[in-house]
Amino acid sequence: MIFKYREFIKMMLKLLILFMFALTSSLVISDSSNGLLRIGLKKRQLDLNSHIAARISRAKVTKAHQKQLGDSDGDIVALKNFLDAQYYGEISIGTPPQTFTVIFDTGSSNLWVPSSKCYFSIACYLHPNYKSSQSCTYKKNGTHCAIKYGSGSISGFFSEDDVKVGDLVVKDQSFIEATQEGSLAFILAQFDGILGLGFQEISVGNAVPVWYNMVAQGLVSEEVFSFWLNRDAEDEDGGEIVFGGVDPNHYRGCHTYVPITEKLYWQFEMGDILIGNHSTGFCKGGCSAIADSGTSLLAGPTAIVTEINDAIGANGIVSTECKDVASQHGDMIWELLVTGIQPNQVCPSAKLCLASGARTGIETVVEKENRKKQTAGDDARCAACELAVAWIRKEHTLNQTKEQVLSYVNHLCENLSSPMGISIINCEKISSMPDVSFTIGDKSFVLTPEQYILKIGEGSLTICLSGFMGFDLPPPRGPLWILGDVFMGVYHTVFDYGNLKIGFAEAA
Repeated sequence: MIFKYREFIKMMLKLLILFMFALTSSLVISDSSNGLLRIGLKKRQLDLNSHIAARISRAKVTKAHQKQLGDSDGDIVALKNFLDAQYYGEISIGTPPQTFTVIFDTGSSNLWVPSSKCYFSIACYLHPNYKSSQSCTYKKNGTHCAIKYGSGSISGFFSEDDVKVGDLVVKDQSFIEATQEGSLAFILAQFDGILGLGFQEISVGNAVPVWYNMVAQGLVSEEVFSFWLNRDAEDEDGGEIVFGGVDPNHYRGCHTYVPITEKLYWQFEMGDILIGNHSTGFCKGGCSAIADSGTSLLAGPTAIVTEINDAIGANGIVSTECKDVASQHGDMIWELLVTGIQPNQVCPSAKLCLASGARTGIETVVEKENRKKQTAGDDARCAACELAVAWIRKEHTLNQTKEQVLSYVNHLCENLSSPMGISIINCEKISSMPDVSFTIGDKSFVLTPEQYILKIGEGSLTICLSGFMGFDLPPPRGPLWILGDVFMGVYHTVFDYGNLKIGFAEAA
């Protein structure tokens, strides 16, 4: 009985960590030779004995063996994998070097680690701190800054020092000394900080990213870096990131490349999404997507993800607001759409959302006062209305009757995911679930059920989770599909900075 209880507690902790890092970053460990920087990923089980034991285990990272990289002169850094939710590795800052584990995150652009001046955050006492007084290459900056991630926020101030990633030493790199880490997620994290690999356009404080300085200082021969994320839970080799090249040992065939459409995240145009062999129709006209090594799952607009999860049999919690809107306002929403009113005007017309001006930032004095009075319940009803509009609009184009459409909307309301965006699925039905495919560059990238379902726990305590999570990023940067580790673990990904394109090939 005690064993069962311990296993149950272990499983719950795994779930908690996965929930918290569904929208955070990956971490790296350093290992290099022949100018190639390998950050390797290793899988580890959750140690329940103590956080200290976990950190000791984390520190015992063995260097990944060097692999033949063809003509590539890049540096390879080996990564470790924790629960398929955190991929992290090692860097050092300062002279002499102070070592930290970090996530290499293509969804952000700043480097930060805990500061020795962090006094009031528990996370800072559980991770190594950067001590500027102990580095002879430290340069003071002091500008205050703050960053908000999907799993929490940090604040602190900028400093400059040398940063070593594998064998590459980046001189005078701007980074953040974090003096506040405002989330339980950072207490539970196996990593100390985050190293952003996104574009400078989204860098807080317009700080020059580490990757930009690698290129500017001539540390890499090619303006390319690439990820291989190992999803094999039994393999100690968790994966790698290659700076300045591509490792041919970790992909099959040729990469399919598409251009970067906006230099914020690594953003590109994605085509239709298929469930089995059937088009969902959602992205036939194109959808914006990003490849994000810092997101554990595959995230997209809630209205669409709910339909995907419903099709694969994933269940969430019942949304009272959604069901209320469907039953009380479904007829009105239907009539407004049929009469030709623009979809973004339906919910304001039904008095379930504020006028569009208030939501776009161009608002009258009256709208501003109304927005101040809006409650959390109002926000929930507005969100439920927007979901209903998306679903009814899609079903109407399929020539369904009003009764059929409203019944389907009510059914989808029953299957909305949990507040954390995650849906549970029956593990025994995995073999009968459909493939889900994403069209990129006119090629179909297929995820099988075994690839998009995550298993947590063992034996009779195993819980299966859908790898699809609802996440609504508001305009102007959204809506957006986020192809996280669930996708990048199946498809080797090349980030071509020099030619502003991104490529995917089957991982090996």
